[in-house]
Amino acid sequence: MKNVVVIGVGLIGGSFALDIKNKFPDVTIYGIDSNKEHLEEAISLGVIDAEISINQLSKVDLVIIAIPVDATLVLLPEVLDNVAGNTIVFDVGSTKEDICLKVKNHPNRRNYLAVHPIAGTEFSGPSAAIKGLFQNKTNIICEVEETAFKLQEKALALFSDLGMRIRYMNPKAHDKHIAYVSHLSHISSFMLGKTVIEKEKNERDIFDMAGSGFESTVRLAKSSPAMWTPIFKQNKTNVIETLDEYINNLKHFKSLMEKDDFQSVYQEMESTNYIKQILNGIK
Repeated sequence: MKNVVVIGVGLIGGSFALDIKNKFPDVTIYGIDSNKEHLEEAISLGVIDAEISINQLSKVDLVIIAIPVDATLVLLPEVLDNVAGNTIVFDVGSTKEDICLKVKNHPNRRNYLAVHPIAGTEFSGPSAAIKGLFQNKTNIICEVEETAFKLQEKALALFSDLGMRIRYMNPKAHDKHIAYVSHLSHISSFMLGKTVIEKEKNERDIFDMAGSGFESTVRLAKSSPAMWTPIFKQNKTNVIETLDEYINNLKHFKSLMEKDDFQSVYQEMESTNYIKQILNGIK
């Protein structure tokens, strides 16, 4: 691997660039980004080495697409139009079904691998890129059978080098499961932040009284709306289903409190404590 292109030089794309440069010092990392300032910042920070254009992709080994999922729908076919037969292309979007359908019949579909690394922070831009972000993180791969075997091997070797765990899933199942464990938590965080901002008018009170519990719960509300709005749009059906179930649970919890049934409140929380065992078993 000699030449790598990162499209979208923010947190995820930039972190891939940093890890690849660390693992393969002789690799040249090129960047593409609609934000010119981000490109300049990424070069100044050493995240990428130089800028490149879409029509120059025929001589690169790897293209990583790390942009909002609505932009990926538009750009991915154009990327596949411009790559050579030995180039592997993967995107890192949080939705997979619409993206896979978009290129289902593309002549260079064999060059594309649909992946979703479960990693990130609430920050964005080139300065948010982190070395080692993907170490011990799960990387979900969809429709692996649609990708040329030699290109699969190239991508899987890279993921292994970066310390990632691999999980295979079909796109429809991916989008349904991720709505519960990722998309719903972001909506919850945004709406908790909204509720507090609307009811606590004194910003100093929020700052002084917010403990670590509030801070950790609302952390995701600092995430980029430009990234998350397209995700919610593409995964609308699954997200609405999860919201219905979540709202019903909130209403049930509220009704228990209205009835002064705090024994049931205790039991609800105690049974949910099982989540600790699930998450500890994953680590």
